[in-house]
Amino acid sequence: MTNEKMFEVALKNKFRFPFKGLVSTEDLFDLKVEDLDAIFKTLNSQLKRVKEESLLDTKTKEDKEIDVKIEIVKYIVTTKLAEKKLHLKAREQKEQKQKILAILSTKQNEDLQNKSVEELKAMLNELDNQ
Repeated sequence: MTNEKMFEVALKNKFRFPFKGLVSTEDLFDLKVEDLDAIFKTLNSQLKRVKEESLLDTKTKEDKEIDVKIEIVKYIVTTKLAEKKLHLKAREQKEQKQKILAILSTKQNEDLQNKSVEELKAMLNELDNQ
């Protein structure tokens, strides 16, 4: 089942997930990964319980609903972890850029400090004439 179809089924059937009572499908996106993991464990235990009670290998509506719920929680966790990884990478790149800019500024200041008095005066004159 595609992600789009999975969410369509959840919304049409008004799926509710066990978390401090019940939460809707869209509420899952506001939860922490740890909370989603707790929901996953609850759903997984429900699935095992439902499968244990049947002698037949046929899937009931409840089995299918639990399967879809589990897939939705897995998808959201995967998405959140990927977003977190991207955010961390962006933050690391930003920190690296700041370090490089700081070093560049220091090197430029060193270059200025190493100039002779005449060179510095000439630079000042150029700035005044602009």
